[in-house]
Amino acid sequence: MGRSGLASTPKSVNIALTGKCNLRCKYCFYADEMEALKDLPTEAWLTFFRQLTEMGVMDVTLSGGEVLTRPDLFVLIDGVIQNRLRYCLLTNGTLVDEEVVGQFDVGKRRLRLNYIQVSIDGSTAEVHDASRPKSFDRAIRGLRLLKGAGLPVTVRVTINRHNLDDLENLARLLLEDVGVSSIGTNDAMPVGAGCHAADDVALTSGEKARAMETMGRLARRYPGRLTASAGPQAKLRMYAEMELAARTGELAHGWSMGNLSACGCVYSMIDVLHDGSIVPCAMLPDLVMGKIQTDSLAEIWREHPTMQAMRARRSIPMKEVEGCQQCEWSSYCNGSCPGLAHQLTGELNRANPEDCYRRFLMEVESPHATRLPVLR
Repeated sequence: MGRSGLASTPKSVNIALTGKCNLRCKYCFYADEMEALKDLPTEAWLTFFRQLTEMGVMDVTLSGGEVLTRPDLFVLIDGVIQNRLRYCLLTNGTLVDEEVVGQFDVGKRRLRLNYIQVSIDGSTAEVHDASRPKSFDRAIRGLRLLKGAGLPVTVRVTINRHNLDDLENLARLLLEDVGVSSIGTNDAMPVGAGCHAADDVALTSGEKARAMETMGRLARRYPGRLTASAGPQAKLRMYAEMELAARTGELAHGWSMGNLSACGCVYSMIDVLHDGSIVPCAMLPDLVMGKIQTDSLAEIWREHPTMQAMRARRSIPMKEVEGCQQCEWSSYCNGSCPGLAHQLTGELNRANPEDCYRRFLMEVESPHATRLPVLR
């Protein structure tokens, strides 16, 4: 750990092993990159895993595209294990069958696995398939196979216009029927392919209010089993903390309120796209800082101007951020996701307009506002 508090290397690396996917989800923010970039071959990834061990990286998250479309996936997982790394796997679940499940019993694949995350967006085919076409039955079958095999499995739900009224049924299916230990939630974002389908999938402010109300109720019903770092559940917590700070003057997270400081990922992790491009985050695919085939990940982590700029954001007062200078909430805001801010405004040192509390209060439909404790 350096004097600045920055670790010499990232703790985790998120790796998109492939841009290939067997689905075309309406809100996918990675769709354009999938088609434009070429997958790296097996040996390139195995070499990279050795480099990660030499750096002292502790774990990797393997995703895509759809990670199970790679025929060499378990060769790559063995490469991760041979280099003493732990791993997580993100999948849409549709390609999981008995053979795939059985592969996790080979060698130390189960022992070194942190978790497998499956994406499920509805309690029925009608709801789920509206945003993840023709996949519900296969995804649920894959999820049940993984759970039945005793593998550590969790679910990611992307809240959107199609499943907004299905969230309670979906929580009941996943937490009670299937019996997964936890659900992580986010929401459909108006970036990537989601830009083209925003009117179909992205929530309006009024719909966000309804989603927050529902997620708050579900969090009380299933304590500790619903998590979120983005989306309605995270916004509910963030807005409530802002309201509390405004009333009491007590900041909830020290320097994380009042400065452009929302994202802490740049202090612990970094992303690699499926062609080997090194980016600060998959939400910032255009900010390529190098390639794993030719550049030092350790040097990029410590010294690259983009990483330094992202870390420097937390020292910028919200009252100095363009568009936020006159906002009465600027002392209690942290600007939210820099990835969305950059994609929506073209600038890194801006607040994410999708999470703006002032905008939310102005746009929210009054019938819902009266039922939300975070609203004045």
